[in-house]
Amino acid sequence: MFLPPMTTLKSLCRRLLAAAALLPLAGCNTILLNAPGDVAAQQGNLIVVSTLLMLLIIVPVIALTLLFAWRYRASNKEATYKPDWDHSTQLELLIWAAPLLIIIALGALTWISTHTLDPYRPLDRISAAKPVPAGTKPLVVEVVALDWKWLFLYPEQNIATVNELAAPVDRPIQFKITASTVMNSFYIPALAGQIYAMPGMETSLHAVMNSPGEYEGFSANYSGAGFSGMRFKFHGLSEGDFERWVQNARNSGSPLDRPDYLQLEKPSEREPVRHYASVAPGLYRAILNRCVDTDRMCMDEMMAIDAAGGLGLGSVEALLPRRKGDLRGGPIVASAMCTADSAGKPWNTAISLAP
Repeated sequence: MFLPPMTTLKSLCRRLLAAAALLPLAGCNTILLNAPGDVAAQQGNLIVVSTLLMLLIIVPVIALTLLFAWRYRASNKEATYKPDWDHSTQLELLIWAAPLLIIIALGALTWISTHTLDPYRPLDRISAAKPVPAGTKPLVVEVVALDWKWLFLYPEQNIATVNELAAPVDRPIQFKITASTVMNSFYIPALAGQIYAMPGMETSLHAVMNSPGEYEGFSANYSGAGFSGMRFKFHGLSEGDFERWVQNARNSGSPLDRPDYLQLEKPSEREPVRHYASVAPGLYRAILNRCVDTDRMCMDEMMAIDAAGGLGLGSVEALLPRRKGDLRGGPIVASAMCTADSAGKPWNTAISLAP
């Protein structure tokens, strides 16, 4: 039987070990560190610079740990043995000064990038060498996280889509983000970092795409059974292609009114791409204030009542203009809020005094 030389076996083993080490990385997508969107690219650079700064300490510490373990092993009789040694000014300065400098550098980097990459801050550049032209208006996209799908509203174009998003390249985008039920997370790695979507609240994200192409977006926060299928495609298009995409949505879709939204809001998994030719006026505001169902009071109206003191008679009067000679204010609203049978005596009195 033929046996290969020992050197060949060692070389083969090294190759197999290298292949085994790289195998877990075979499915990795490096778009996070090579993003085509300027905001995501800056975030990727921040990760690389921060990692390199920390490696300035980590690598020497690991190397010195291995060196000391080898140099001062029990079998090394040539190593200096000083059981009474306890202090070195030079060593103390090195041990404390190097990490302190790294912390200062990381702190300054974090402070600057936190303000520069604030998702609520409007963009001041398209790319590193191209500022935002004066008078440029961002494309506004209203994002709603549903169970388990994404709804995108384009107020300027008056269209809506499900599980498909498009924007022109080199044009700033302003995302207004909310959710219908549970907290979710809106994330397009090629465009910018993830932003949470919460019911009854609006978060914001400013970003720009610099290269045409099709990129993946998804939910980065577990939200239930259909979470794994809560994905969509983001299309970076030229201005002409974006206009054609908008026109196609207008031609191929149906109107999105409040009853249609209430049906769409019901939980469903792996919804196909859907277009809506128009959107009911005020729909996003109603979604945000949780009053798409017209039988419900909107949150902003509820907060206005609370700010005036609650649902007592005084707060109702404070919300209405007073009429000359009527110190009580608006008894019509008070009578609409309760009946004589269900109200207490003070309210009965108030209603009985109503003209």
